[in-house]
Amino acid sequence: MIPVVFGDDTDELLKQRVADFGLQGCTEPPQAGLYLRADSEGIALCKVGEKGRVKVDFTGGAAQYRRTKGGGELIGKAVNHSAHPVVWDGTGGLGRDAFVLAGLGLQVCVFEQNPVVSCLLADGLARAAGSAETSEVAGRIRLYSGNAVALMPELAKEQGRPDVVYLDPMYPERQKSAAVKKEMAYFHDLVGMADDEAALLHMAREVAKKRVVVKRPRLGGFLNHERPAYQYSGKSTRFDVYLPFQPVNQQE
Repeated sequence: MIPVVFGDDTDELLKQRVADFGLQGCTEPPQAGLYLRADSEGIALCKVGEKGRVKVDFTGGAAQYRRTKGGGELIGKAVNHSAHPVVWDGTGGLGRDAFVLAGLGLQVCVFEQNPVVSCLLADGLARAAGSAETSEVAGRIRLYSGNAVALMPELAKEQGRPDVVYLDPMYPERQKSAAVKKEMAYFHDLVGMADDEAALLHMAREVAKKRVVVKRPRLGGFLNHERPAYQYSGKSTRFDVYLPFQPVNQQE
């Protein structure tokens, strides 16, 4: 597990957030590799010897632009947002698509199995909840830390199945900016091997009531090599839509 370096100005609430995810705090960064830094600006993923930081920020940057200038039309169509579905995001990551969906007025449950990424996401959501501009959107997102394949059936029993399960498995990023390349490099170092795509897609189709939506590069292959029922395609991204499995005891 990577260490968390506390700054001199790190408050107790931030320290507790780190502890909630089973992470250990320290005062000095490691000699090499990745680490988290927690200070007055929040929690960020850093790498020894490099200046860049990866941080979940829903109040500024690209997230602010998408919120204020529009965006999310294609993903909105893919999940059929006009029907006001309940959406479960099985591959939370930095939460960007979940925040877009919540910005469309949808209730979103986010699952993230890596505790470091979960901590980053929880910190971003907490800061968004404290901002007047984003608090309403952040309030529609609930984070679950753990493996989605194990957690989704448990949650379905507790509160009912979602209308839509959304998946965005990690794939090579085509964008050319240095910031994006650095961010993806950090995440590949941190997360390592991809999730079991077969198990993830299978469970998503088990719990979803209406559809499973999978985000892919426009020219990329199908998740687990399974052909979708239909697609929504954009310039660089497409959304593959799979139908849920029909329950054995249900006939129409």
